[in-house]
Amino acid sequence: MLSILARRLVRAAAALVVACALVAAAVELLPGDAAEVRAGPYATPAAVEQVRAEQGLDRPAVIRWLEWAGAAVRGDLGTSALSDRPVLDMLAQRWPATAALAGLSLLVAVPLTALAVAAALRRRRGGDALLTAAVAVPQVVVAGALTAVLAGLAGWLPPVSLLAPGTPVLAQPRLLVLPVLSLALPTAAFAAVLLRGAAADAVDAPHVRDARLRGLSPWVVTLRYVAGALAAPAVGVFAVVGGALIAGTALVESVFGVAGLGELLVTAVATRDMVVVQAVAAIAATAVLAGLTVAEVVADLTTGPGRS
Repeated sequence: MLSILARRLVRAAAALVVACALVAAAVELLPGDAAEVRAGPYATPAAVEQVRAEQGLDRPAVIRWLEWAGAAVRGDLGTSALSDRPVLDMLAQRWPATAALAGLSLLVAVPLTALAVAAALRRRRGGDALLTAAVAVPQVVVAGALTAVLAGLAGWLPPVSLLAPGTPVLAQPRLLVLPVLSLALPTAAFAAVLLRGAAADAVDAPHVRDARLRGLSPWVVTLRYVAGALAAPAVGVFAVVGGALIAGTALVESVFGVAGLGELLVTAVATRDMVVVQAVAAIAATAVLAGLTVAEVVADLTTGPGRS
């Protein structure tokens, strides 16, 4: 088992390197760089070149990325090309908002997933169609619809959060309701789709049918037999979606004005602040890969190595 875990970790580390390199390459292909942003719109070409040389942006992109990756392994994520702040400080200031948003969204998504799976099992084909349709709805549409209904029509919630960097995110819980729901609803639908097959197999298992024939109540059957069979698949699914939540907050944070890692990533891409982009992308990729690795390990423990 230890050798299998070691192989999974090595594979995850290799995937992390590839993901970070692809992100860096994608941003390099965008027009402009941080030197142009820092120099300002009215700077002369000579002034831009001077800033580019001062920031080391005149060197080949591959060399810059390799230097950043080597320093990142030692815990040095570099300095922002625009603000001259250490990237670690910027991440430390923004991380609590993203962690709280992702954590609360996962807490809300878990019971919603259970309800969605139960509803799908009752309706069977109709439930499957509803779940598939729910997963297909883009996150931005969910956020817009929630804002229109809960903030616009009902007036119950503020339409934006506007949490400044460093502000305790739990100090004003009303500001988090819309962002959390915008993340939790698509997450619950996606998790329900992944668990739907395992739940159907558990409900149709011979010992579960026998328990129903013996007159046990649906609650007893569900808690004693079905829930136990779904425990391992659920852990794997929520490990994956939990990592994806951390990586997928960029849109919601930008829409609602939450000063987290996702909003920082969007700003860094817009200003071509490469070291910040690479650092946030590395965190997002690590979260996703950690979730996938946990899911694979859980599958190995429940089905046997090599069968997951």
